[in-house]
Amino acid sequence: MYKSVIKRILDIVVAIVALPFFLIVLAVIGALIYLQDKGPIFYNAQRLGRNGKVFKMYKFRSMKVNAPDLRNEDGSTFNAEDDPRLTKIGKFIRKTSLDETPQLLNVLKGDMSIIGPRPDLPEHLKLYEGDESRKLEVRPGLTGYNQAYFRNTIPWKQRIKNDIYYIDHLSFLFDVRIFIRTVFSILKRESVFIETSEEEKK
Repeated sequence: MYKSVIKRILDIVVAIVALPFFLIVLAVIGALIYLQDKGPIFYNAQRLGRNGKVFKMYKFRSMKVNAPDLRNEDGSTFNAEDDPRLTKIGKFIRKTSLDETPQLLNVLKGDMSIIGPRPDLPEHLKLYEGDESRKLEVRPGLTGYNQAYFRNTIPWKQRIKNDIYYIDHLSFLFDVRIFIRTVFSILKRESVFIETSEEEKK
């Protein structure tokens, strides 16, 4: 009952309550993004949704216009604090996770949930092995188990295992724990970027 009905109702309620906050962020952050390089405010990315449906995920643009697409060895998107593709305001909104707030619109549309596995890139569908595609059984989340407890400190394959663990243990109390943990994680700004060794930087 919670997974199929109540969770969706709570998503809509939370997203509507958070909309005034998002509008304030949009007015301030949106203006700063535009003034920095006169580029677009939003970055719209194709992502895998529930049951493998591809949808357009909204984010505030944190990178320079026409920045190259860099990937880690496991196929996940490259993410580092010294990434030269990030704008000044982009580095700030990444650290504070404000770049993700436009996804409240995705929640209202039904593409995403407040809590759930973070969505993968469409091309990742071909890289799933065994039961890894099970992460597509639920709507992807604005935040999730990985983001609350590990953020960007673990590889993509381990994140998928954690996503399946979340699905198998999905409950209202688990979602509440993840939500509270996410708030603390954002406030402490820990593990936002993937740590890279000196050899990896060369």
